This record gives sequence, C-alpha cells and structure tokens, in this order.
Amino acid sequence: MLKSSQLITILSGGTGSMKLVRGFSQIERSVAVILNVGDNVWKYGLYICPDIDTILYGLSGLLDTRRGWGMEGDTFNFMDQTGKLGQENWFRIGDRDLATHVLRTELIRNGMTLTNVTEYLRSTYKLNAELIPISDDSIETRIITNRGELNIQEFWVKYKAAPKVVGVKYKGAKNSKLAARVLKLIRSSERIVIAPANPISSIGPSLAVPGLKNELSKIKEKVIAISPIVGKHAFSGPAAKYMKALKLEISPVGVAKYYSDIIGTFVISKNDLLFESAIKKLGLNVYLTDIAMNTLHEERRLASFVAGVSVRI
Repeated sequence: MLKSSQLITILSGGTGSMKLVRGFSQIERSVAVILNVGDNVWKYGLYICPDIDTILYGLSGLLDTRRGWGMEGDTFNFMDQTGKLGQENWFRIGDRDLATHVLRTELIRNGMTLTNVTEYLRSTYKLNAELIPISDDSIETRIITNRGELNIQEFWVKYKAAPKVVGVKYKGAKNSKLAARVLKLIRSSERIVIAPANPISSIGPSLAVPGLKNELSKIKEKVIAISPIVGKHAFSGPAAKYMKALKLEISPVGVAKYYSDIIGTFVISKNDLLFESAIKKLGLNVYLTDIAMNTLHEERRLASFVAGVSVRI
C-alpha cells in the first residue's frame, strides 16, 4: 500500500481517466496527472483541449457528467448563433465553457506555454492534483478512414465514429518534446498508473512523444495499467475500431500486448479470468477486480485497489 505522502502519477485521457483521477484525489495527497494533447484542436479561432478540460472540470465539480464533457448546466447560445451565421457548428462549445477556450487562446497567443496555462487554470480552480500536458508542442491524432484522413474530432463528433478505420497516426509527435516536468514526475513517482482510457487515441499520443516509452520501460515494474475493455467490449468510445485497424486483439490481452513493453502490472475485470493466463505469459502481474466506475464510491474503490496492489521493484 502506498503511503499518502508518496507521489502517484497517472497517464490520462478523458472521461474514464477523469473518474480514476477523481478516485485517487480522494485517497492520495500527492497526485500528478500527465494529460493527453492529441485531441486538442483549433476551432472557431480558439485552442480547445477536450481531455485537459474534462480533467479540470471533473476535479472541480463542474463537469457535465451526463454528457461526459463540458460544464454542467451550460447553455449553447454561441453555437446556435454560429449556425445561424451559416457556419458549421457540429463541435459544440457551451457558453460558460467558451470562457476557458477564449482565455487559453489569449494566454497562448501572448506567449504562455500550454503547461503554464494549464497550471493557471488548475490554481484558479484550487485543485490539489498537479496537471501537466505531455507536451507543449502540437500533436494531432489523425484517423485514417475509408472517407479519407480525419482529425479525431471530425471522426468522433462530426461523423459519429461511423467511417471504417484503417489506421491512426499522431501528426507532429515525432518532432515534439516532453514537457519539462514530465520526466521529473516519472522519475520521482512511487507508482505510475495508465488510466483505463482508449489505448490508441487517449494514451497513444502521449506514448508517441519521443522519450516517454523509453523512460517507462526502464521502470516498468512501477507501471500499472487498468484495462479499458471487459471481455470483447470497450467501456466507451471507438477503441475497438482503432484496435482492429492496428491489428490488435479486441480484449484485455490485446491491450496488455500494446502496453507490454512499458508496464509490469495489468488490472483487469474480475469477469475476465479466462484472459489471465495469456496476460501472465507476457511477463505481467495480473490483478482482477471490479473496474467499473459508475459512482464516486466505485471510483474511490478502484483507486484504493490499485494503490494497494503489490508491484515487483
């Protein structure tokens, strides 16, 4: 069991990650979150960071939990007026949510890094967890489909994940650099947890930044991943479509293989006992538990379970 003073760092995506982060924030005083930037997008002249904002809003109690994004009780007058002006408005931004994007864009145009802007927002919301984007550089997740190459927001929001996926790439990742604080967090953490997020679109962009996979592979005994898949089905989102395109088995085994070079322990659903032996053959510790997080109690319970598992160090 980790002591409350020990640092745990979570490699995160969006909604599923937010639940785990929120769970850990209830049981650990020292929590850091490395944030996905692959789904960031310029839209309406604004720099929008969906996964970062989901974590910010989730921890501050502002998240619209029904949608899984945006702010609770928001209105959409801005978007309605945008449509009346003859512009596309499929990417919905609430009126209160708009303030975040306007401020972020202004600060970045005035020379602040994404890391510094995120820290400003974190401190404004008085959040205890440290929040660090994986990189201050531009990384864009692109989905290669039978309708052509699409930005991940176009694929997921505009086209509702309907096109056939034939590949995924992370534009700009090869030339990106890890944010300065990331390596310090990795090296000083007692444990690194990969949240139960979409492995391809939520965790994949961060792993594509040069240096991160190598760093994690050196300390893989301290790295724990939680499966985002139960049986043959993902908790949410198009993870199965992405994994199929990359020729990965759509199961906890497929996710374990994807992470096998950088993790030492894998947590799967208690209902997935039949996959345990195959995952152990990859050289991983395997723990089974209830990994659903439908309530605050379940978030805390899973975080407590992960904090309590034994790792080989």
